[in-house]
Amino acid sequence: MKIYEYQAKEIFRNYNIPTSKEKIAFSLDEAKSVAKNLTFPIVVKAQVLVGGRGKAGGVKIAKDINELESHVKSILGMNIKGLTVKKVLLAETIKIEAEYYVGITIDREKQSAVLISSASGGMDIEQVAQTSPEKILTIVIPSFLGLKPFQSRNVGYQLFNDANLVNNFISITTNLTRIFFDLDCSLVEINPLALYSVNNEKKLIAVDAKIVFDDNALFKHPDMAALRDIESEEPSEVQAKKADLSYVKLDGDVGCVVNGAGLAMATMDLIKRHGGNPANFLDIGGSSSPEKMRAAMKILTADKNVKAVLVNIFGGITRCDDVAQGLLWAMKEENIALPIVARLVGTNQDKAKALLTDSPITFAETMTDGVKKVIKALKG
Repeated sequence: MKIYEYQAKEIFRNYNIPTSKEKIAFSLDEAKSVAKNLTFPIVVKAQVLVGGRGKAGGVKIAKDINELESHVKSILGMNIKGLTVKKVLLAETIKIEAEYYVGITIDREKQSAVLISSASGGMDIEQVAQTSPEKILTIVIPSFLGLKPFQSRNVGYQLFNDANLVNNFISITTNLTRIFFDLDCSLVEINPLALYSVNNEKKLIAVDAKIVFDDNALFKHPDMAALRDIESEEPSEVQAKKADLSYVKLDGDVGCVVNGAGLAMATMDLIKRHGGNPANFLDIGGSSSPEKMRAAMKILTADKNVKAVLVNIFGGITRCDDVAQGLLWAMKEENIALPIVARLVGTNQDKAKALLTDSPITFAETMTDGVKKVIKALKG
């Protein structure tokens, strides 16, 4: 679960991580009222749950009240990657001398939380890691010990030549770690962590903030769960969660219905390898019922970009005949006319094929066969 920047910064302040002086506004009148308690220039920042708002024109600096009114009017109601801006964050600008990156996330290979830092702040950290991996500093955080001061100190001295800044860095990273573990997060990030001066003293401050919570642990944090803005999430993903499906919408045109996350990823990779583009990640999980399959097809085919569907099931606990029955129900109820290729292998596969014999579904014997057939059907 993602939350807005202003919500993440409120959590930061509760954990003594310094942020700029700022306040949220939901309308022009409220923005003008908020500005009375801030000092110009003021940065106006769109609050949306996607990145790239700066490039989209969702971050602007106002030198006076007239510019602020103009910027707020242009940003409120703006569409950024399909999401409508309904609120803006007004913050006093800071004379930034340098920008850094610091974040904590899960490293699956190391099976541990890691602290990631870089002197290349303000940039897409994935891009930095790809083009200049030597600029990324990574420290494993033992779950039973947490981040120790000496670890932060070692990283701090690689980023700064000032002992006071290193101490600031230790404090900030220690508190970021507390947030990460206290609230069961999958990501806590400051980008950029800015260097600025106050009365000739150099300090660090969180100019931006990002927190992503582990959905599986939200039941332990009802106060955090209450921050969720369902209206700003992808509607199909919200619908999928209600149906107990693992679904992520992508930009391709080959719809995928698979059981098991590993098989789903392998299916998507194979589609790409053979020149196609997957439209989604969709894992119906084990012990799937016909109703679950019906819900999966309804969500998938509601995506107008989907031009063909590949159903790839390796049945163990999952029964192929249940999948087939749900598929038939969905085709009838939703009037699905898209080409569908099905690879149904495992428990009750013969019953599944018998159910689908008179349907327009194309059968495949292997994953590769299924991928080739769905791409062929897509190209028509």
